[in-house]
Amino acid sequence: MSTTLDNHLLDQLDGRVTGSVLAPDHPGYDAARAVHNGLVDRRPALIVRARSVGDVVAALAFARGGGFEVSVRGGGHNVAGRAVTDGGVMIDLAEMKGITIDPKRAIASAQGGVTWNELNEAAAGHGLAVTGGAISTTGIAGYTLGGGLGWLMGKYGLACDNLEAVELVTAAGDVLLVDAESNPDLLWALRGGGGNFGVATSFTYRLHPLSTVTGGLIAHPVDAAPDLLRFYRDAVADASDDLTVFAALVHAPDGSGVKLAALVVCHTGEPDIAARELAPFLSFGSPLMTQVGPMPYPQMNTLLDAGYPMGALNYWLSSFTRGMPDALIDAVVDRFARVPSTMTAILFEHFHGAVTRVGPTDTAVPHREPGWNLLIPSVWTDPAATEANIRWTRETYAALAPHLAARRWLNYLGDDQADDAVRAAYGPNYDRLREIKRRYDPVNVFHLNHNIAP
Repeated sequence: MSTTLDNHLLDQLDGRVTGSVLAPDHPGYDAARAVHNGLVDRRPALIVRARSVGDVVAALAFARGGGFEVSVRGGGHNVAGRAVTDGGVMIDLAEMKGITIDPKRAIASAQGGVTWNELNEAAAGHGLAVTGGAISTTGIAGYTLGGGLGWLMGKYGLACDNLEAVELVTAAGDVLLVDAESNPDLLWALRGGGGNFGVATSFTYRLHPLSTVTGGLIAHPVDAAPDLLRFYRDAVADASDDLTVFAALVHAPDGSGVKLAALVVCHTGEPDIAARELAPFLSFGSPLMTQVGPMPYPQMNTLLDAGYPMGALNYWLSSFTRGMPDALIDAVVDRFARVPSTMTAILFEHFHGAVTRVGPTDTAVPHREPGWNLLIPSVWTDPAATEANIRWTRETYAALAPHLAARRWLNYLGDDQADDAVRAAYGPNYDRLREIKRRYDPVNVFHLNHNIAP
C-alpha cells in the first residue's frame, strides 16, 4: 500500500475539494488528526477536511486511486480511535455542520460532523428531541451507526431506532439516499452496523416532543455502595419508560480522589409523575449530595462531560451482564477499591422500555433484553500511568467475567478487541451484515472500524 504523496496528484485533489487538504507539514495537521482519546497517536499521510459530499467523493477517489488506506472521522469520540489511519487518507467530516429541523414533520437532518450538543440545541429550539449521547461532545455519526444508547432510550429507543435516512458515499463513490423505500437492507445495516458500509455524510432522525426532563445526580459515600447497588437493582425492576437510572462507582468531580456511589436519573414525564417515580431514589439512605430537578434536555446530556475531557487517556472494557446478582455487586465494589485513577468509574447502564421492545433482528443492534450493560471507562492523564491503568481494567474485567453475558456494545469496544468481541457486538445479525457488506464494500475499503470482513 502506498503511503507517499505524489505532489501532482495532491495538487489535483486540492483543486477538487472546497475544504482543506492537510499534509503532515501543513498548519493545523496535528489538531486535525487528534481524537478524543489521547492514547491514539497516528499520522495520516493526508487529511481531507470535507465541507461537502463532493469533497468526500473526491477524497475517496484519491485514496483508492493511490492505494491509500481510508479512515473516516466524524466527532472523533470513539475510544478505539479507528477514525485515524497511520499513513493513509483520513476523511474528516468535522466541518460538515449543517442542521435542518422540520418542526411540522418532527424531523431533523444533520451532517456527519455534527455533535450531540449541537443537534440537541437545534432540536430543543422547537421543543423536540431524540436519544443522544450521554456525553454531549460525542459525534452523531459513529454514535448512531453503533446503535446510540442514552437517557431517552427507555422512552424512545436508541438513536438508530429513530434513524429515518442516511446520505451515504459508498466504496464505489456513489452517493445514495438510504431509506426504507430505496435501500431497506442497507438502512437496516446502518442501524447499528457501524462504519462498515460507506461514509455517512448526513443523518435524518425522527424527533419527539420533549423540552424539559427531571434529572441529575445523587451521590452517596462509597461505603454505601453495596446497599445502594442492591437497592438500585430492585428499584428499577419496574421502572416506567419515562425513567432511566444508571448507577456508578465514581470519584468526586473536585479532584480530591474521594470515591462515591452514585445514581444518575432522568425522567421524561410530567413533574408530578417524575416526583412520584423518583421519590424512592431520592429518599434512600443518606446521600452526600442530591442535585435533581427540572432541566432542559440538552443540559441532561452535559452532566457527565467533565469526566471525559478531550485528550485524556482512555481504555474501556464493557459487556452486558447476566443480571445483577449480589456476587457481581460485591466484585465491582472490591475492584473499585483498587482503582489507580481518580478519573475512572464503573457504570451500570439499565436497558428497559422502548429499547427492549424492538426485535433483536429488526435492526442491526441485537441487544434488546432488559438488564444492564456494565462499562469500565478507565481515564487518566499521566502517560507514565498507562500500564497500571490498562492492567487494572483488564484484571477488573476478568474478575467480573463470571457474571458477564456474551453480548457487547459496539461503540465501547476498544482497539485491541478480538474478533469474538466484534461478533458478540453484532450477535445473530453478523451473517446478514456480512452479506450486505459484500454487496456495498466487497474489497473492504472501510475496514478501520469494528470490521465485518466481506
